[in-house]
Amino acid sequence: MGKDGLWDRIAVMISGLCLVHCISTILFVALLSSAGGVFLDPLVHEIGIGIAIALGMFTLGRGVLDHGYVMPAALGGLGLGMMMGAITLGHGGDHGGAEVIYTMLGVGVLALGHDLNYRATH
Repeated sequence: MGKDGLWDRIAVMISGLCLVHCISTILFVALLSSAGGVFLDPLVHEIGIGIAIALGMFTLGRGVLDHGYVMPAALGGLGLGMMMGAITLGHGGDHGGAEVIYTMLGVGVLALGHDLNYRATH
């Protein structure tokens, strides 16, 4: 567990992949409605948020211990909370668009927390 920021860089990369997933889902659903069943499967999002929580607890928690700044962990926690809240909105219906927006905002806030954590460590 060195201070090279490897885990924060991995977490930021995964956040970016989540954002790409969200955007590509919108595009694929718009272009190929049959692909929506795979990309919009709630299990994909539940597994993804589980990985994000575990990685966030590890990297952001370790960061607080390493550099003593709580702000990156607080922002990361806010982003995770936004993502978890978005999952509760469900796909489609009245809240379908809101789920995507809240998820993407949460991913961005989480990535900012990881970036600040990385910068504070270096």
